[in-house]
Amino acid sequence: MGYYELCCRYTGRDVTITCIDGKKYSGRITHVTDTHVYLQPTSSHFRGFGYGYGWGYGYGRRRFGFPIALAAITGFVLGAALWWI
Repeated sequence: MGYYELCCRYTGRDVTITCIDGKKYSGRITHVTDTHVYLQPTSSHFRGFGYGYGWGYGYGRRRFGFPIALAAITGFVLGAALWWI
């Protein structure tokens, strides 16, 4: 199963995603396209761009949240298993 199918299967669930560059993003999957998964931050542990600028909320992505390229994903964990990172 690829990351696209995995993300589609767990839409609406809290996850932690690790990218190629080693950054980790935690949030709820709100939308999945052929190229991106969108996370809505659900914790103060969310690592990425802030709420008022950047990709997440300043460029018309309010409906879906922060986009992450599916091609950049190297790890995927369900639930609160890695909230402490």
